[in-house]
Amino acid sequence: MKKVTDESFKKYGKVISNLDFSDLLEKMNATQVPEDVIYVPSMECLEKSDVAQKLKNSIYGGLDIQIGYCNGHNKSLNALEYHRCSEVDVAVDDLILLLGCQQDIEDDFTYDTERVEAFYVPAGTAVELYATTLHYAPCNVEDQGFRCVIVLPKDTNTELTFETSDEGEEKLMVAKNKWLIAHEDAKIEGAFNGLKGLNITLE
Repeated sequence: MKKVTDESFKKYGKVISNLDFSDLLEKMNATQVPEDVIYVPSMECLEKSDVAQKLKNSIYGGLDIQIGYCNGHNKSLNALEYHRCSEVDVAVDDLILLLGCQQDIEDDFTYDTERVEAFYVPAGTAVELYATTLHYAPCNVEDQGFRCVIVLPKDTNTELTFETSDEGEEKLMVAKNKWLIAHEDAKIEGAFNGLKGLNITLE
């Protein structure tokens, strides 16, 4: 287990230390923590937080953004996804991110889970995950689960409104701006099962 302050995290992203997320974190107290995992791409009250405009301008260069959350209980890798943009994660509770590099995906779109690295993100910490960073739902540290703010360009992870091909990289696309490689043990309907090796599970 490594920390996001370790040098090894720099190829995956960076800690955001120049923005105040206190209002955003407070608004997250109204969200629930289910027994499995829930992802909400956009939540109006989060998008009206004090830091929203700064995130839009400073991190995304003025592009429209959405602010939602991923909450729940999880201990397994299950899949890895990537976007054509950075993702900002703000840890409301202590959590663990399982990360990889898009550059290590094989030509047949498989990926060896032995390459995955685990990083501890303390509560209150915000990180930018670069576009080439493979990631998925966080893992909880404590038994009560995890809560994590997710910031992305608007409409990311929303339902596809166009046809995709079963060939090439398009077969990984499961939502707008979302390419996903699943592990067969996770039984994710409609996903390409290209993760090789163990479905990493944290004790």
